[in-house]
Amino acid sequence: MKVTVVGAGAVGATCADNIARKELATELVLLDIKEGLAEGKAQDMMQTAALLGFDTKITGSTNDYSRTAGSEVVVITSGLPRKPGMTREELIGTNAGIVKGVAENILKHSPNAILLIISNPMDTMTYLALKATGLPKNRIIGMGGALDSARFKYQLSRHLGASPADLNAVVVGGHGDTTMIPLIRYATWNSTPVSSLLSEEKQKQIVADTMVGGATLTKLIGTSAWYAPGAAGASLVESIVRDEKKLISCCVAVDGEYGQKDICIGVPVVIGKNGWEEIVDFKLNAEEQALFNKSADAVRNMNDVLKTLNVY
Repeated sequence: MKVTVVGAGAVGATCADNIARKELATELVLLDIKEGLAEGKAQDMMQTAALLGFDTKITGSTNDYSRTAGSEVVVITSGLPRKPGMTREELIGTNAGIVKGVAENILKHSPNAILLIISNPMDTMTYLALKATGLPKNRIIGMGGALDSARFKYQLSRHLGASPADLNAVVVGGHGDTTMIPLIRYATWNSTPVSSLLSEEKQKQIVADTMVGGATLTKLIGTSAWYAPGAAGASLVESIVRDEKKLISCCVAVDGEYGQKDICIGVPVVIGKNGWEEIVDFKLNAEEQALFNKSADAVRNMNDVLKTLNVY
């Protein structure tokens, strides 16, 4: 099993580190455009192998896509963060070119790869990857919901005094502070609905804190988070390479599911060796569906910027 992570920044390197520690691949390639960065981080990780007891072979490459040939799963983290004064259109325009170029170069050498998209804005970059590559929709997966759901479980664990591992909680919708929808009605602690354990006021607080989870971290540390996003990416790789059939909220192409078409957005999906294999219908109530529709409208507005760029 060969896996590639494109982008050796904090998120990409953390994702690669998790993949190696869990021995999800026999060969792991870390690729970056910056000279020496991927090679250096690959060596650094390999020097932990004797200490951590893993056998994954990690190699780094500066923009040499031939080194990624034969990858079965590719995680794309490439792209720039939004800078002060940069408009939404400018961010999408810059990252669209990067993500499209990465996807095209990867598929030249690994035509059967499953692509996992972490690059931001994630919902729009996932949609771009789908449209620009023409791949079957099951082979394009956006990571956002996996991360948002982990942040939801974190908030629940704090207020319940519970282990996050004992919680089931899902976030659907767009991967953004105002577009994600934590489905607290479905959240459980070992099969017990958390709504029976928490006051309505506390539930609303947990939902609100989950939605600003990324912004909170950015304010605290002065940049975007990387440990949880990297781990979320690795968790999707694990479910694919081990064919675990885990139910994970991911950004995928919907075709009538949840009342939406021609959009990539976060919904619960089964993740296995073929990529995403099934969308699971959570039967949203009227209020939840209205929020989902509003989220889809916001994501679609972001996607509209792509039409002005002629990138697919």
